[in-house]
Amino acid sequence: MLLPNFDIEKKLIGNKQKLIAGTDEVGRGALAGPVTAAAVILNPEDIPTGIKDSKKLTKNIRNALSKEIISRSLSYSITHISVVEIDAMNILEASMLAMSKAVNSLNKKPDHVIVDGNKTPKSLNFPATAIIKGDNLSLTIAAASILAKVARDRIMVDLANYFPKYSWETNVGYGTKSHIKGISKYGITPHHRVSFKPIHKML
Repeated sequence: MLLPNFDIEKKLIGNKQKLIAGTDEVGRGALAGPVTAAAVILNPEDIPTGIKDSKKLTKNIRNALSKEIISRSLSYSITHISVVEIDAMNILEASMLAMSKAVNSLNKKPDHVIVDGNKTPKSLNFPATAIIKGDNLSLTIAAASILAKVARDRIMVDLANYFPKYSWETNVGYGTKSHIKGISKYGITPHHRVSFKPIHKML
């Protein structure tokens, strides 16, 4: 199994770019809820063990690692882009905006940013490199994916208390059978993305 490491960061640090931020987003494919991004600068001398792509971790391990990353990193930031904003632009631009805002909100200014994916946000204020499948390669990007996933999941679980017909406590807004069934039976909520095809077709 391919596990992320700190090699990309070490190479950049060797080129005299000491503070390396990683950023990743979650919720891009969901039918409801925000798209969430996190940015983090890990402490090279104090990296929590067990960090990998958030999708490959159990909920309990993600939650525990999120606390460790927050307490031991040099800086971190989490940003949410609302459903209204997603529908007003598009999910790609919203995802880029989320990552850009997360990085620009760090309380330490990075020398370089590594971004999960094949493009970097236009509004980043720092030198940046896109890393395809970065959450499988870079510990810093993987750490950001964990922070974003935990933060967004908490929002959706909380919303499930107010909108119990859509199973958000388990599907966190993604288009599962139970979620689609809820939409078909009860209609949409203010937290659904009306610009997304499965929902747009139902309107």
